[in-house]
Amino acid sequence: MKPWARKPERWWLLAWALGALLAATVLAQWRLGTLREAFDLDARIAHRLLSQRLAQHDAVLVTLTLYSAPADAAAADATLRQLYPQFLQVLRQPSEGLWPAAQWASAEARSRQTAQAQVLPLPASPGRYGLLRAGPQGTVALLIELSAAVPWAEWPLPRDTSPVQVTVWQGGQAWLLQPGQGGQGAWAFEVRKPLASESQAFGLQLQRQVGWAELPWAAMLAAALAWGGLLALWRTWRRQREQKSRAEELLRLGQVSRLNALGELAAGLAHELNQPLTAIVANTQAARRLLDEGEAEEDASAARQAMSQAVDQAHRAADVVARLRRTVARPEASDRMALDVAQAVQRTLHLLAPELARAEVQVQPDLPALQALAEPVALEQVIHNLLMNAVQALAQVPVPERRLDIQLHAEGPGPCCASPTAAPASAKTPAAASSSPSSAPSPRAWAWA
Repeated sequence: MKPWARKPERWWLLAWALGALLAATVLAQWRLGTLREAFDLDARIAHRLLSQRLAQHDAVLVTLTLYSAPADAAAADATLRQLYPQFLQVLRQPSEGLWPAAQWASAEARSRQTAQAQVLPLPASPGRYGLLRAGPQGTVALLIELSAAVPWAEWPLPRDTSPVQVTVWQGGQAWLLQPGQGGQGAWAFEVRKPLASESQAFGLQLQRQVGWAELPWAAMLAAALAWGGLLALWRTWRRQREQKSRAEELLRLGQVSRLNALGELAAGLAHELNQPLTAIVANTQAARRLLDEGEAEEDASAARQAMSQAVDQAHRAADVVARLRRTVARPEASDRMALDVAQAVQRTLHLLAPELARAEVQVQPDLPALQALAEPVALEQVIHNLLMNAVQALAQVPVPERRLDIQLHAEGPGPCCASPTAAPASAKTPAAASSSPSSAPSPRAWAWA
């Protein structure tokens, strides 16, 4: 066990650890929330840009199918590819012509039936696809490079440094548009949404891995240090407050002790002076009676006057002594009340905490609720003296064996008695503690209050 009232450091460390962990958790969640919001915003922008680009493909196809092919179709197609770099090739087929591949012919039939463009997968060319639409002036097919269709100038994710991976999928196929620079992380963000195009039924998927290195470690450290500083200030304030309270209580006990000593001195002086003063009064009164019985009238009158003055002076001296005694007496000393002795012992132990810690005394109190009729300050002073005597007696004992057992119990109808136990040294003190070595197996130091 630790000495009495010594604050265990582990509680302060635990409070600091819990506070630092809470602050780190809040900061980490805030950082993850910020990254998530930025990721969702970038995903919405990317989805909108790609959807607009696919809608643009449909618009170009509709325009090409509404008008017949120009005389110089090759030059017109080259100009179109310059305007739209994602168009690798423009294929035109007149309405009465036939496509060389069966899948193109079936796509044309579906397009005429649905009046929409049809996607032509190109398994031999990853990242590329064909878009075919049949119109009144013929059928036009575009071979499109998917990565070139991304508007990189307006793209919200840096192409070479962004940790976000962007994939376009359709059915069981997927094309990687942006690999992303992030590795494996503890948290993963993902957005998977279909692009807004009826003819090009593609979906957009964005993934982001967040690693431990992206957490705000500097802010976490600053928060932990700030919390530790606040705890240190609070702990210092509490110590100063306890020390101030302890010093005030000790000063009060010292003042009471000095006042008690002064009161005892005044009582002794009054007792010593009352006897001669009483004798003076008795002798003077006897002399006056003798003079009353004498014959010389003038002498008897003078003697009676002198004796009367002596009596007055003696009474005056007695009044001065009584007034001095009333001056040094404590009016509240006679105010007895019902007190909890256990609480008085606890308060005294709090006052003696530095002494107990300095002497490395282990205190084991057994303090049941016990009432006593006493004056509060006097009771605390008696307990203070008893415990100080016990601590002084334990100074002769080796440090590992310095143990002070405090027990409260009532004996008879009178006030209780406190029994501090010290091992292996003992001191039996009916009024004041005095140390005396003992060889008993379990010696005890009794202090009666």
